[in-house]
Amino acid sequence: MIVWINGAFGAGKTTTARELIELIPNSTLFDPEVIGAGLTHLLPPKRLAEVGDFQDLRIWRRLVIDTAAAMLAELGGTLVVPMTLLRQDYRDEIFGGLAARRIAVRHVLLAPAETILRERIARREVPPDLPDGELRVQQWAYDHIEPYRSALASWLTADAYPIDTGALTPYETASRIAEAVSGGTVPVCDIVQTPEPTAETLAAGVLLFDEQDRVLLVDPTYKAGWEFPGGVVEPGEAPARAGMREVAEETGIHLDDVPGLLVVDWEPPAPPGYGGLRLLFDGGRLDSAEAGRLLLPGPELRDWCFATEEEAADLLPPVRYERLRWALRARERGAALYLEAGIPVG
Repeated sequence: MIVWINGAFGAGKTTTARELIELIPNSTLFDPEVIGAGLTHLLPPKRLAEVGDFQDLRIWRRLVIDTAAAMLAELGGTLVVPMTLLRQDYRDEIFGGLAARRIAVRHVLLAPAETILRERIARREVPPDLPDGELRVQQWAYDHIEPYRSALASWLTADAYPIDTGALTPYETASRIAEAVSGGTVPVCDIVQTPEPTAETLAAGVLLFDEQDRVLLVDPTYKAGWEFPGGVVEPGEAPARAGMREVAEETGIHLDDVPGLLVVDWEPPAPPGYGGLRLLFDGGRLDSAEAGRLLLPGPELRDWCFATEEEAADLLPPVRYERLRWALRARERGAALYLEAGIPVG
């Protein structure tokens, strides 16, 4: 398993993690900061200059997942990971990727009072090789207090096991974490487990519309970007029935009729993805009562909304938006379309 120690910069994550590996048998420290340091040698300076934080790089998030999984495969036991995660979508992507590898994550939050955070940031050691190190390190930490405060007020406290470390030493904090983990007080993070594909896949999505003809979009916890209700078709399962099953599981809406086909889109492989066939079906219009019965987001969904075609362009990744655009045209014409990489063929 992984014990992920979260918290604002200055909360004491790294020093606590070093103490914790002495208290949890067969545990190893993995600091994702080394991934960021490695990327300075792997990526062109131009690409690095485009982002202000390594976490905004998809390669960083993927390498954190892959490295953690590889370390556990090599060493077994428990991995202790001290790393600030203040964006819920990044948390979902990383924890979801670990869950897909059947790796349990126990999420702990170090939460001292903000006044104590600011005092610790002011006393923080500065790397000697940085000429303007004091300003850079301290300003970086100060700049992240507001995102931390925002995360704390929304999703973070509901997701992680909090420990007020204001009056605790790193050893005392580590002792509390070790006791809570061993006693089962820190639950396994509730992220859906979706194994990564090992070959081309067949996936079925269902378009559902409200009374204003806006389409239902969902924001899954287990992958980046907004999507349509639906998922991978299981072996021996009819694609339309798979879409109906996924709609029921994700939204609580049970469709009485088998939806009609709108689009067949061949998605080419784009490493590390394998691509495959993506089908979109017309689930019809929901009246206000049915729309009101949509489930609140659970383990699989971070959020959902009804969106116009124009609004969907800002939410969906480009390839999914093209798929939606042509599905809407097919719905208007009453005839299904065949696409390749989102472009009609024939």
